[in-house]
Amino acid sequence: MKAVIQCGGMGMRLRPFTSVLPKPLMPIGARPVLELLLKWLRRNGIENVYVTTGYLGHLIRSVCGDGSQWNLKIRYTQEMEPLGTIGPLSLIRDELDEPFLVLNGDVLTDLSLSRFVAAHRAHKDLVTIATAARVTKMDFGVIDEVNDTVQVFREKPALTHLVSMGIYCMNPAVLQFIPSGIPFGFDDLMLQMLQDGQVVHVYKHEGLWLDIGRVEDFQKAQTISWEEQSASIEVAVAAAAA
Repeated sequence: MKAVIQCGGMGMRLRPFTSVLPKPLMPIGARPVLELLLKWLRRNGIENVYVTTGYLGHLIRSVCGDGSQWNLKIRYTQEMEPLGTIGPLSLIRDELDEPFLVLNGDVLTDLSLSRFVAAHRAHKDLVTIATAARVTKMDFGVIDEVNDTVQVFREKPALTHLVSMGIYCMNPAVLQFIPSGIPFGFDDLMLQMLQDGQVVHVYKHEGLWLDIGRVEDFQKAQTISWEEQSASIEVAVAAAAA
C-alpha cells in the first residue's frame, strides 16, 4: 500500500520555531518527527511513500532523501502555492491507483495500520477516518436554556469529542472530489462527499496519538522514549501516565 504524508504546511502553531524548520522536522528527542513517522510506516509494512512539500520543502528532501536509509522509496511533490490539507493529492492522482493512506506529517501514534486498513476494506466505501477521543476543558460556565431561562448550568465543564487523527484510508475514486490547482481542505472534501450522499466511516483508536502541531502534544512527546518497536512506545506511555 502507498502512503501520502502531507508536509506542506507552515506550522503556525509552533512559531517561532517553524520559522527556520518545517513542522515535520521539529525534533522529538534526537529525531525529527517525520523520521519517527516514516519508521512507524515501515514497521507497519509500508514501502512506498509520497511526501507532499511546500514551505521549506528543500529541507525535508535534504533530510529524508530517497528513503533508502529506512528501506523505503520516497517521492516528493512541491506546491508552488499552498493547496490546503488534501489538495496536494491532485498532484499525484495518476499514481494513486489502489487504496492508499494519507497522513499529516505531524502525527505520532501506535495505531495498527493492518487493523485500520482491514476495517476500511471491509466496508468498501471511499474514506475511513482514524479517530480518537479528546477532552476539551471549557474556560467558561456553560448554560443550557429554554425560552430564555436557565435549565442547566455547568461551571467550566470538560467535554469529550471524537476527533480526526489526521490519518485516512482512501480509495482512488475519492480523487474525483478533489479539484486541481486550488486550495482544498479535508473539511471541503467531507462537505462535498456528504452532499453527494457518500458514506464516510470512522475507525476508533484508543491508544497513543499526538498532534505535534499542538504545543502541549509537542511537549508531551519529549517525555516519551521513542523506541523502534510500538510495544516499547506503549510501555513508555503507560509508565509516563502512572
